[in-house]
Amino acid sequence: MFTLSGFADEISPDLTVQLDTLTQLQVRYLELRGVWNKNVLALQDDELAQVRSALDSYGIGVSAIGSPIGKIQITDPFEPHLEDFKRAIQVAERLGSKYIRLFSFFVPEGEAAAFRPQVMERLQALLDAAKGHPVTLLHENERHIYGDVPSRCLDILETLASPQLRMTFDPANFVICGVKPYAEGYDMLKDYIEYVHIKDALMDEKQVVPAGQGDGEVRELLGSLQQRGFDGFLSLEPHLAHAGEFSGFSGPDLFGVAVRALRGVLAELNAEVA
Repeated sequence: MFTLSGFADEISPDLTVQLDTLTQLQVRYLELRGVWNKNVLALQDDELAQVRSALDSYGIGVSAIGSPIGKIQITDPFEPHLEDFKRAIQVAERLGSKYIRLFSFFVPEGEAAAFRPQVMERLQALLDAAKGHPVTLLHENERHIYGDVPSRCLDILETLASPQLRMTFDPANFVICGVKPYAEGYDMLKDYIEYVHIKDALMDEKQVVPAGQGDGEVRELLGSLQQRGFDGFLSLEPHLAHAGEFSGFSGPDLFGVAVRALRGVLAELNAEVA
C-alpha cells in the first residue's frame, strides 16, 4: 500500500495552514523539514511539544524527519554536524517518526572518487550514533553530493551494509543529474528503496513539474513498486513555485495540484492508497 505524505513547509511556514491544507487534501502524514521559518533541527523542546500537540489534534503523523544532515561540504568540520544528527534522533523519537532523511555530503565536481573514504567514514559515524535508537536513516539522492547518481548510491548502501540505512528514491533529483530514474537506476537500487519522494522534472529544462508530467518515469517506478508489494510512504516534495538547495515552496494551491497529479497516477495503476 502507498501512504501519502509531504513536505508541509512547501504549503506555508505556518503550522496551522500546513495541517489544514493536508487535512483538506486527505493527506494524513507530513515529512517535517521546517515550520515557523525554522528548520526542524532548530526547533526547541517547547516548540516540538507544540508541534506534537497540533499533530495529535489533527490526527496527522510524521512520516520522516526531513533533516539537512549530510548537506555540508565534505571538507567542512564534522563534529558539529554529528551533534546536529544526534538532535535529529531526539526529534524523531519525540515526534514518533521512524525515519530520518540524510545526504552524503557535497563533494567537488569530478572528484567524488577522491573523497569517497571521507564520505564513508562520516556516514558510518552517523550510523554508529543511531545504533540502539528506533530510527532508519534514509539516504536521498541529491545533485552535487557523493550519492547523486545510482552507482554511487549503491556504493554507499553496499559498503555500509546496514539494515538501519535505506534509500529515499527521488526521481526528479536523478533527472536533474541527467539520469533516467527508472531505466537507469531502479533495478540497481530497488532492494534498498524504502521511501519515495514524489517530484517529477523535465530533463532538458531542469524544471520540476507535477508527477507524471516530466521525465521522471513516475508511472513506471510506482507500477514496479506496486508489483513488488511496496508498503511505504510517497512523500510529495513538489517545488512548483521555488526549488532551492535546502528547501522548496509551492503554496497551498500548487501543493494541491501536486497531490491531485499523484492521485491521478495512482488511480491509473489501480493502486491502494492510504
